[in-house]
Amino acid sequence: MKTVNEPTVLIVPGLRDHVEQHWQTLLEKELPRVRSVPPMGRADLDCATRVEAIERAAQAIAGPIVVVAHSGGVIMLAHWAQRTQVKVQGALLAAPPDFEEAMPDGYPTLEELRAGGWLPVPRARLPFPSIFAASRNDPLARYERLEVLAKDWGSELVDLGEVGHLNPASGFGPWPRAHEFIGRLSAATR
Repeated sequence: MKTVNEPTVLIVPGLRDHVEQHWQTLLEKELPRVRSVPPMGRADLDCATRVEAIERAAQAIAGPIVVVAHSGGVIMLAHWAQRTQVKVQGALLAAPPDFEEAMPDGYPTLEELRAGGWLPVPRARLPFPSIFAASRNDPLARYERLEVLAKDWGSELVDLGEVGHLNPASGFGPWPRAHEFIGRLSAATR
């Protein structure tokens, strides 16, 4: 029997559309208490719109929340954390991109990110515990820069090894370690 004291997992996707085989989509189907911010793709890069979507989803949850953010969703979460009053028990920050350096073709440019309100990336310590899961060979971020960001945010850095961007293009559908990290954050008390 589930109780209201068990956290609800709030899934925050990155700059993608719905992807059936993405680990976050699969995770959503596996968890007993889950809510998801709808994917918004890359067409509209307005950061404030995305932050408001996180706020609406979080406000609709009764009880504790553990956030699971991936890629650009991690950066959205950092912006959201600066303004929300919602209490978050913890957050899994998986494969964040480095929005402060040029990314490969097909991804938003620095100019587009700046115009959308993404830059500068917040550097303040997050107001909740977090696990920062980083890849050594992510095409969207150098590991050394992610180490600094994790430290700035006060996050526990977990080196995932060479897992690319932790998405279907990198060979990931299911990501079992997400359950491990969610369990750790769910057991944490502040």
